[in-house]
Amino acid sequence: MKVLFAIAILILASLPAFASDYVIGEGDGLEVAVWGVKELTFSVKVRPDGKITVPGLGDVSASAMTPTQLQSSLGEKLKELVKNPIVTVTVSNITNSKIYIFGGGVRAGIYDLNRRSSLLQLLCSMGDVKSAELKKAYVMRGGKKIKENFYPLFIDGDVKEDMEMESNDVIFLPPATERNVFVVGAVNNPKALEYREGLSVLDAILDAGGFNKYAKENSTVIIRKEGDKEHSIPVKGKDLISNGDMSQNIKLKAGDYIIVKEGIF
Repeated sequence: MKVLFAIAILILASLPAFASDYVIGEGDGLEVAVWGVKELTFSVKVRPDGKITVPGLGDVSASAMTPTQLQSSLGEKLKELVKNPIVTVTVSNITNSKIYIFGGGVRAGIYDLNRRSSLLQLLCSMGDVKSAELKKAYVMRGGKKIKENFYPLFIDGDVKEDMEMESNDVIFLPPATERNVFVVGAVNNPKALEYREGLSVLDAILDAGGFNKYAKENSTVIIRKEGDKEHSIPVKGKDLISNGDMSQNIKLKAGDYIIVKEGIF
């Protein structure tokens, strides 16, 4: 019996870490074994009522327990049938643990959490996060927001912002409503530029081919919407480009319009 117990300990130690603290749920497949008792080694699926049927015991609750907790529970109950029972419970098929993703910034779906996964790992697996507004994203757990703003984690690479996901977590990723900056007016190639962090007026004007010969360079203006309000930010483009006045090199935001006015003289 001591040899069997030692073998059982070794097998349990070799199981993935996820299996030891995974919470069993309805639909999960389990492998139950009682060492030395062939009749009590079986595969079973957790029913919608959260119970499994164990030979000699009948219906036993399994849902909402970890495998370790279920092992302990079965060990106590089986003492009526087996002397010093050594019980192992392994989760063989996970169907209960899921994460829900919605919001329109990525394709909505259900992610099977069949191993330990962090928020960063999950975001990397989505592939199309670029179209989401990460600063307005959040994680909900138990009906409450527990984390907001994924930008520092996913864009800045601040891994301290990462977190471990749990079953039934909900991830909200809204679409980025405006991801462009527009350069119009007296430039050589008016265009829409894809916004990127750190984009400046100088970057945008040069990308649009620079001022054309009709440009009234010091009458450049940025039109920016913030909520329901629209702001006009003047830029002295000639002082910036010709004279190197970097105080005029304003950092842009997504949705900004750069308007370069024309002048006859």
